[in-house]
Amino acid sequence: MDLTTGIIALVAGLLIGFFIAKMLEKGKASKTIAAAKKEAASLIKNAQSEGENIKKDKIFQAKEKFLELKAEHEKVIMAKDKKIAEAEKRTRDKESQVSSELARNKKFNEQLEVRLKDLEHRTEFYERKQAELEKLHTSQVQQLEVISGLSAADAKAQLLESLKETAKSDAMAFLQTSIEEAKMTAQQEAKKVIINTIQRIGTEEAVENCVSVFNLESDDVKGRIIGREGRNIRALEAATGVEIIVDDTPEAIILSCFDSVRREVARLSLHKLVTDGRIHPARIEEIVRKTEKQIEQEIIEVGKRTVIDLGIHGLHPELIRIVGRMKYRSSYGQNLLQHSREVAKLCGVMAAELGLNPKLAKRAGLLHDIGKVPSSEVDVETPHAILGMQWAEKYGEKPEVCNAIGAHHDEVEMKSLIAPVVQVCDAISGARPGARRQVLDSYIQRLKDLEQIAFAFGGVQKAYAIQAGRELRVIVESEKVSDEKAAQLSFEISQKIQTDMTYPGQVKVTVIRETRAVNVAK
Repeated sequence: MDLTTGIIALVAGLLIGFFIAKMLEKGKASKTIAAAKKEAASLIKNAQSEGENIKKDKIFQAKEKFLELKAEHEKVIMAKDKKIAEAEKRTRDKESQVSSELARNKKFNEQLEVRLKDLEHRTEFYERKQAELEKLHTSQVQQLEVISGLSAADAKAQLLESLKETAKSDAMAFLQTSIEEAKMTAQQEAKKVIINTIQRIGTEEAVENCVSVFNLESDDVKGRIIGREGRNIRALEAATGVEIIVDDTPEAIILSCFDSVRREVARLSLHKLVTDGRIHPARIEEIVRKTEKQIEQEIIEVGKRTVIDLGIHGLHPELIRIVGRMKYRSSYGQNLLQHSREVAKLCGVMAAELGLNPKLAKRAGLLHDIGKVPSSEVDVETPHAILGMQWAEKYGEKPEVCNAIGAHHDEVEMKSLIAPVVQVCDAISGARPGARRQVLDSYIQRLKDLEQIAFAFGGVQKAYAIQAGRELRVIVESEKVSDEKAAQLSFEISQKIQTDMTYPGQVKVTVIRETRAVNVAK
């Protein structure tokens, strides 16, 4: 009984415990579910909040992007509007310019028509006057023939015959007088004076060349001197008139020109350009201009040093400059300045031996060949002795000096004892073996004649004989010579050379016309 009761009680306890456990488990599960629901609600709420924030950010970014695109679009539209406005303004300006040009051309055409009519009237008037003058001249000749009883040809023949007889008589008288004076001259004394003078003067032998060698530090500089497509070397040749020969000679460039002044300008200009490193056409022209001024200053310095070395005082500044220019001239291959210095020293010694004024003789000896340095093309036509005498008279030299200069080649009559002294000393200086070379001087003269032919035509600015006289390069003024005229000018110069000169081979005539448009921004 007790066992059954215990088992029942145990079973009942187990059931009760099981029931209580189930109830506890069910309460715990309810709490867990509630907590989970609460957490889920919180997560949903947070998710919704974040979604709203993201949505707001995206909307804000979209608005910013829209505003940015709108601003760019407005800039593009404004730029296009500005370009359209500028194009319209340019169009209006062009229309205004065209209108003004048309008005100016119309006015110019009217003026041209008026001038043409005036020219026609003047031409008719001059033709009438010319016809009247011819009639008057014919009538006067006829009247003279009637009065004299001779025709014009007969009168001319009689005048020429009379002049011939007078000239023969004067020449014979002068010859007789010269012979008598020569017989009276003490030949032995003259030989003694000349020999003593020559023995007391010792000078260097110097031969003038037509080329100079410009040495380079490296062959890389050659390419920079030549320039792209040869523009630098062409600009240098055009500015200086010197032919620049770039060959396989290592670290050297040859400068070829018969004019030593041009050659020296080219050499100094190249030295400055290579030292500076900036080599281009504009820089080349600037350096050449500066170098020409430097050479001019150096010429004056050479003249001053020469007169100081010889002890000559009171020489006119222009004569000093001419003496300096003689450094860059030659006479039959002999340097003109060295020749003049030598003649001056010879004259001083010989005048002292003869009891004359050595300072005056030395002055005449230095200046005797200044006429060989002409300052213009017009002076070339005058004999150098006469030209030198005219310059000496112009710049206040004494009559004895002027006469000695003009008479040292018997161009004028000798009026003082200094004149024959200068003539003899000039012959002594030039007669030394190796002092002169006739061939070189004739060659240089031919090149100068080539250039003078080009200068005889209008519009020619510069002319350079290069390639040993095988090419004449002519630079013309673009304002005066058109392209068609340049071709015609080249043909005319070649025909003139062919007609007036004798030369071996061919001479190529190249006419260069360069147009430059220069404006200054201020």
